[in-house]
Amino acid sequence: MLDDSLKAQLKSYLERVTKPFEITASLDDSKGAVEMRGLLEDIVGLSNKITLKTDGTDARKPSFSLNRIGNDMNLRFAAIPMGHEFTSLVLALLWTGGHPPKVEPSVIESIQALDGEFNFEVYMSLSCHNCPDVVQALTLMSVFNPKIKTVIVDGALYQDEVNAREIMAVPSIYLNGSHFGSGRMTVEEIVTKLDTGAANKDAARLSAKEAFDVLVVGGGPAGAAAAVYAARKGIRTGIAAERFGGQVNDTLAIENFISVLETDGPKFAMGLDAHVKAYGVDVMNLQRGDKLIPAAVPGGLVEVQLANGGSLKSKTVIVTTGARWRNVNVPGEQEYKNKGVAYCPHCDGPLFKGKRVAVIGGGNSGVEAAIDLAGLVEHVTLIEFGEALRADAVLVKKLHSLANVTVHVSAQTTELTGDGNKLNGLTYTDRTSGQSHHIALEGCFVQIGLVPNTEWLKGTLELSKHGEIIVDNRGQTSVPGVFAAGDATTVPFKQIIIAAGDGAKAALGAFDHLIRSSEPVAA
Repeated sequence: MLDDSLKAQLKSYLERVTKPFEITASLDDSKGAVEMRGLLEDIVGLSNKITLKTDGTDARKPSFSLNRIGNDMNLRFAAIPMGHEFTSLVLALLWTGGHPPKVEPSVIESIQALDGEFNFEVYMSLSCHNCPDVVQALTLMSVFNPKIKTVIVDGALYQDEVNAREIMAVPSIYLNGSHFGSGRMTVEEIVTKLDTGAANKDAARLSAKEAFDVLVVGGGPAGAAAAVYAARKGIRTGIAAERFGGQVNDTLAIENFISVLETDGPKFAMGLDAHVKAYGVDVMNLQRGDKLIPAAVPGGLVEVQLANGGSLKSKTVIVTTGARWRNVNVPGEQEYKNKGVAYCPHCDGPLFKGKRVAVIGGGNSGVEAAIDLAGLVEHVTLIEFGEALRADAVLVKKLHSLANVTVHVSAQTTELTGDGNKLNGLTYTDRTSGQSHHIALEGCFVQIGLVPNTEWLKGTLELSKHGEIIVDNRGQTSVPGVFAAGDATTVPFKQIIIAAGDGAKAALGAFDHLIRSSEPVAA
């Protein structure tokens, strides 16, 4: 199942296992069961602390559980965790075997303090780059709290379950049989959702922090670069991010960040996180800015009020809140979101295998999505509002070479239709003839650009007509001491490398502001 290179790599990891545990497999005669047995036999052959039993009686076949000897653990994989989930499997093996996770001790304490009955089922796909965060979070929780039971289900392997529950987006989480959440979630987010008092405690903890010299709001490439450049000046730096890594987490392939030949979004985001923490920056994740209050007097403190009720103060603030996918804003979009309407073809594409789907948007992201999906689904219809596709010529040529793709240009999407439970079609108007057409579909992927995350700044900072923060050539906004960088600003060309450089420039601008102010800069 595993090639020699992967075996050697896994063997080196499994040398960190200190506590013996067993794998119990529930198998049948399916092809999946044969592959699972091969994978598990490879694993146990690499460590004398792991044993394999194949007499499991779980209703989901094939599946396997991890059980530490002498411990109560409830962790099961109804999946053959390769692809994006191979790292999740390695971490599950290490954590079950006693290797400590790389999370804050307070997170483990919060997990262990949870009391109640928590039976989680998480549906994922092996090609989903958002799924590992959720899988690893619930794996960690099951390892450290015996009251938490987790089953990880590959939607492609258990298609009947996916159809019965009408799951059309992954990751999709169920708790005690009821839907708990969809999309990427960190362990901190899940724990906070389960512990109703966590938000208040977090707000009080944040409000008690002393003022920063530079506070960065937003944790994407611009925010990370700003934090690193500020911290390198030896000043007190903090970064508050709703989701560290930002939209980079949702990017599959990155091939244009100079000096990095090729990487993927989640890996790039991990690198940002490691670089920021290497400089001792106070990282406050899962924090969303709610209101910006300018300094009352020149040289005073700027306040950022957070959505959880907490508050942070700083001599300067750098806003790097980025942007999010733009909605098509037609009837049916919100009603059928995650019920056929999706935004990530890499994550949710496998759920539509053999079905008919549409892609709205003829830019690079839309055409790439259509090409990607064409290899999975029965048929792809691409809808573009403009008179021609806007993607790079090489992508357009590839798209037109595919037999199961239809392209409609000068087409305005007017409605996403459904039966009340799930999407069943798309209606568009031909902008040339004025005629309306309806296409029968099971899925629709929206790929029409970005909208800046600046609603919380309206009335405080000067914004463009598109909602972007207006900045000068140093990143200074209309409010003294408040800077901005990246996709949330008027800077053209929304690219990772541009956002990173923009963040560095804003940090240098903020430092220059500090050294010219009357208050001394903290050493």
